[in-house]
Amino acid sequence: MNETLTRALSGFLYVSLLVASLLNQHAFFVLFFVFGTVSLIEFCKLIQLKSIAPYIIFTILYGVFGYWQFVMRSDKGFDEAAQILQVITIFVQLILIKDLFSEKKIPLFSSKRFIITTFYLSSGFVFLLLIANHNGSFTPEYILGSFILVWVNDTFAYLVGKNFGKQKLFPSISPKKTVEGFLGGLFFATIASYFIYIFTETLSFTNWLILSIIISVIGTLGDLIESKFKRQAKVKDSGVIMPGHGGLLDRFDSMIFAAPFIYLFLRILKYVS
Repeated sequence: MNETLTRALSGFLYVSLLVASLLNQHAFFVLFFVFGTVSLIEFCKLIQLKSIAPYIIFTILYGVFGYWQFVMRSDKGFDEAAQILQVITIFVQLILIKDLFSEKKIPLFSSKRFIITTFYLSSGFVFLLLIANHNGSFTPEYILGSFILVWVNDTFAYLVGKNFGKQKLFPSISPKKTVEGFLGGLFFATIASYFIYIFTETLSFTNWLILSIIISVIGTLGDLIESKFKRQAKVKDSGVIMPGHGGLLDRFDSMIFAAPFIYLFLRILKYVS
């Protein structure tokens, strides 16, 4: 089968499953648990972590935050638990950003492997769940709008970079990424934020605009960090589950890294509005 057609079909299947899951809260919960598990398998291979512990931790975190009311019989403690998870996750992400700007390899001693599988990957999927259930009710427009911004940013960063890119963004990690591509992706993501505002009728245009900037900048860092992990592992893709695209982690790297910051922004809006 033609490589372009294969890539298009696998991409269409991925997007179709994701969008279809937004029609039902439980379908979304199950599908993103599967996505998270597959991504965790791929990531553990990248960092050579052979342990069942990350999968147990992911299942517990995802289940507890997904069904907090059912497990705890009330909302008491949920907000505090989410804040604690958020603080630790962002702290770990800042360490990974520091490692990104270091010429050395990302140190992967035993305890750090468990920390980053928990507070980089597992918590990233938990925050996707929390974004979709923001304000205590299933609001798929938040998560769909965020994914659209990621897709627009990635697509136009590639197109602008391929046709107009001159200055390398991070040549030691991702030689194909350019400053022009990054700015092009950011520019078109800000334009997309207007249409998301028009069609979702959720947040104001200003808020979607801010989210487009957050997602473009933080998402690009997430993509670069995963690229550094792949470079250390000496592989091109995180997996082979999506023909023409690589692994699921390759599709989620930007989103799971941006998710805690998206949720933080939504929390700030909640308390200042």
